[in-house]
Amino acid sequence: MISKSIKNAVIFGCEGPRLTEVEFNFFKETLPFGFILFSRNIVNAKQVNELCQSLRDAVGWYAPILIDQEGGRVQRINPPLALYRPPPLDEAQKAGQNAKSIFKLRFSEIANELLALGIDFNCAPVLDIARPTTHRFLRNRCYGVNKSDVISLGRVAYDALKSNGVFPIIKHMPGHGFASHDSHFELPVVKASKKELLANDFAVFRAFCDAEIAMSAHVLFEAIDPYSAASTSKKLIDIIRNDIKFSGLLISDDISMAALPGDIKKRTTNLIEAGNDVILHCNAKLFEMKEIIDSGVVPSTLTLSRMSSVIEERKKIEHNKIENLESSQSS
Repeated sequence: MISKSIKNAVIFGCEGPRLTEVEFNFFKETLPFGFILFSRNIVNAKQVNELCQSLRDAVGWYAPILIDQEGGRVQRINPPLALYRPPPLDEAQKAGQNAKSIFKLRFSEIANELLALGIDFNCAPVLDIARPTTHRFLRNRCYGVNKSDVISLGRVAYDALKSNGVFPIIKHMPGHGFASHDSHFELPVVKASKKELLANDFAVFRAFCDAEIAMSAHVLFEAIDPYSAASTSKKLIDIIRNDIKFSGLLISDDISMAALPGDIKKRTTNLIEAGNDVILHCNAKLFEMKEIIDSGVVPSTLTLSRMSSVIEERKKIEHNKIENLESSQSS
């Protein structure tokens, strides 16, 4: 049972291409929900597969392993292990009416590249609406400049990943497109009205309320909660649950990002109390990971139920992937 495999509602990174003995023992003791990889963890195919196996051996089950493989600037795996792909917005605009078919191929290939390395969750699609004022760290990672294009291409990307065996994680809920600052370095403040947000940015995520897993945004929406980033705001997470109608597993964006105030313990408490199910920690600093554990991130019964739903859905994805392969081979 999943409840016996997970002690803490966290996703951790690791320092390098191989687990250290200290990391292995820490993960074995703390039993996080999953792991996330970065370029620092990637050398070659054999090494990545061995690293994924070591991470899963540490926790004793086939734990989720995540990566950000969007293409363009955010591409943790590069040639020769994965094709280089242009930024999504650039590719969508260049493709014009062929954008859907291009995105289907793009994300189908990404899924196959990830699975070949033992990675089964991708932090994509990006469902933020690009605007002229969107900070450059995000703008060309988006799929369109209006909600209909983002919904359309986002759904293609979502379905292509899932049908090819990789679990999509939609981001950045409830919308990062109005932000003109980079949340890695400071807290973006959005001044748009609640009405405009509900009609556009939030509406995109409402169209994906069926998703099983999503990532919350470190963005402050002044018209709704002028004091807290969405990821740490009970008001915003209430909107995510009740207006956007998202009932799946909600993970935070990286807890280490400078958009969040306070130390790691305070950030952990704020994120959990606001309503995030799982804390994402990316930089692999062991002392920070220990502080997160010490802060109390034991999953609630509801979070465990959402985790179980994700894992059950992953089994279906794997089954469908096998069926699709067999069908294509026999035709």
